[in-house]
Formats: sequence, structure tokens, C-alpha cells
Amino acid sequence: MKTTTMISAFRSQLQMGLLIPVFAFGLCHQAISQEPASTKVKPFAPALLPGNGLSHFDFFYAGEAKQENMYIVRDGKIVWSYTHDGKGEISDAMMLSNGNILFAHQYGIAEVSQDKKVLWKYDAPEGTEIHTAQAIGKKLVLFVQSSNPAKIVVINKESGKIIKELPIPTGNPTGTHGQLRHARLTSKGTLLVAHMDMGKVKEYDSKGNQLRTIEAPGVWGVESYKNGNILITTRNKVFEVNSKSEVVWEYPFEATADYVINSPQVSIRLANGNTLIGNWFNQWGDKLDKNNLPLQAIEVTPDKKVVWALRAWDEPANLGPSTIIVPLSEPRTTEKVKFGEIH
Repeated sequence: MKTTTMISAFRSQLQMGLLIPVFAFGLCHQAISQEPASTKVKPFAPALLPGNGLSHFDFFYAGEAKQENMYIVRDGKIVWSYTHDGKGEISDAMMLSNGNILFAHQYGIAEVSQDKKVLWKYDAPEGTEIHTAQAIGKKLVLFVQSSNPAKIVVINKESGKIIKELPIPTGNPTGTHGQLRHARLTSKGTLLVAHMDMGKVKEYDSKGNQLRTIEAPGVWGVESYKNGNILITTRNKVFEVNSKSEVVWEYPFEATADYVINSPQVSIRLANGNTLIGNWFNQWGDKLDKNNLPLQAIEVTPDKKVVWALRAWDEPANLGPSTIIVPLSEPRTTEKVKFGEIH
């Protein structure tokens, strides 16, 4: 049999699963090994990124990482940093109007001042987790608690008294860690909850009644805006819905092949109409490739053009994984919100 015929026959049988591995066939192995598979890794982003790097705008930054780190960046430099001492991961954080930082860190909530003093804290009950929190006025904090059953809770920081507690459903009552992520109060005084284990965003009133459900497989983040629209971040895309739950804008992550967004958590809508999308990196399961560093955030226009991309993994400005990134000139939330009759 001629060599070319022999190789052709071998390949056909190999595809049909009729032959044992190639190394048993010297001649055929030699021929096939001359056609190696490509090992080139796709870049996460172009070498030259759009925008002005860390100087693009001043911002507050926090990320879900092995260390619970938060930063304030001004004029392209880290001017404030804080590391919370304890186990867990920062899933939600916001700067309050007085400059304090309120953050949820899986096993509780804390409020820290600019001089790094812990002013208040709440520890999650044993076997439960807290991945989101929002201030209501100066005294109250609303959070959702992953547990069995899961709950919406409002607590008074000064007295320590729980003034509202509402059970809510989950897809997996015993799978605490995967149940819930972000929750945000709306201008109507209702609450949007990202049910991660259900792949849905649900809206509740202050009595615990479910008002609507939005399908969102892989949901992590949810943001509410004064016009009634909601920005939802999922594993595969960011999309915006109106008060009728109609999709009015979306950004699928395959839309811009040059910028890889593979693990988004939180997105926000900027005053200029652009959307800021954070991109998380899993320090527990992945290893950084110094030659192909992932992005931490991108800013995209309504027509899906990337105008800024952040990649800051080196000292003196190693920001680590990204969950929350918010321009200081555009606070993501304020304390001037209500939950039904609670304000």
C-alpha cells in the first residue's frame, strides 16, 4: 500500500474510533505529527488600550479576591486603600455621601471611614452569607441574606435592631453560596434582587410580594435608574430593560472580539450614556499570565464601541480582581432611597 493511501485509511479509521492511539503506528504518527495543533493563546485585549488608563477618571474600586481590598484612584494613582481583616470576599461596596465605605464581604457587612476605622459591622449568622448591602438614610441598612430560607433584611445600625425581615424563594435552598448576589432599591421603593441560582431578577415590594420576574441566566449584578430602567449583568451579556421588562439595549460579550469579557459581575450606566462593565478574575481557580493579562473593566458606548479599557495588575497600582468600579463624580447609589414605608 502506498504511504499516502495508508495515512488516509488510518485517519478515516481513527475518526471512526476503530484504532488505538497514534503512537502505536510509527509511520502514521510521524506523518500526523507534522501537523501540530496551534497553541497560540487569544489575547484578552490589544496591547495598546483605548482611553487614558488609570487617569481616565477618578474612581472607587473593589473586587472579589483572596484579600478584601478596596481602593480610591485619583489622577492615575492610588490615594487610598483598605484591606478588611477577615475571611470572605467583597461582593458589594459603595461610597456614602460622608465618604465612608459600606461593603458586604460574604460573612457580614461593615462600614469603614476614610481613616480606616470600622464604624459599624454586622456578622452574618452561622451558615448564611451576605453579598449585597445598601444604605437607607443615615441609620438603616438593607441587605439580602443567602440562607434557608433566604431573606430581605433591614437593620438599624445604631440600635442593632432588625426592623424588617422578609423571606424570599431561592432555586436551591441548601446551596447558600450560589443563591443571591446584588440587590438594589428602585425609585419606586421596591427592591430588585439578582437570584443567581434561578437565573432571574425579581422585584419585591416592602411586604415581600413579588411584582415581576425578568429572565437573566447567569445573573450577577443589577442596577436601577430613575427612569425606571434596569441594567442587568449576566455571564454572557449586559442588557437594559424598561419598566415593561422590554430589552432596550444589550451588549453581548462576543460583540467585540478584541476585548474579552469572560467573568463580569457589576455594570453601571454613566452620565454620558456609556456603560461601564467590570470583569472579574478568579484568584482561587486561575493563574495570571503576565504575557496576557485580563481586563478589569471596559467602557462602551451605546453603539458598542470600547472607548476605555482598564488593565492594572502591576505595582504601584495593582488593583487586583474587579467587582465594583465607580467614578467618584458619579456615585452609584445614595442613601436617599426608601423601601416602601421605610426611609
